[in-house]
Amino acid sequence: MEQSLNEIFSAKNEMVRKGQIVEATDRFFAPHAKTIDFDGTTTNGKPEMLSKMKSFAGAIAKVNGITLHHASLHENVSFAEFTFDFDMQDGSKIHWHEILRTVWENGQIVEEQYFKS
Repeated sequence: MEQSLNEIFSAKNEMVRKGQIVEATDRFFAPHAKTIDFDGTTTNGKPEMLSKMKSFAGAIAKVNGITLHHASLHENVSFAEFTFDFDMQDGSKIHWHEILRTVWENGQIVEEQYFKS
C-alpha cells in the first residue's frame, strides 16, 4: 500500500525529532533536491545535502533537545517549525528556532528552505 504524503511528511518529522537528520535526508530527498539556508547557502542534489548533514551531525557533541512545534501540509508544500538545541564539539552551543518549507514531488523532497525565526 502506498503511503499518503501526510504519512511521509509525518515520518520525516518524527525522524528529525529523534535526531535522525542524516537518515531523513537519505530517505526523503530526491536525487535532484535543492536546499536554501537562511543565510543564502544552497545545496544542489542529494549527495551535496547528505555530505553537509553528515558533517553537521558529526560536529554535534550532545543533543539537548529537538522539538517539533507545528507542522502543516497543503497540496505538495509542507511547513514544520522546530527548535534545535545542541552542544557542539568545539564547545559552542546551537539553539535554532527554525521553520522548514518543503516542496514534495512523488513522495520525495525536491526543495527545502530554512527560515530562522
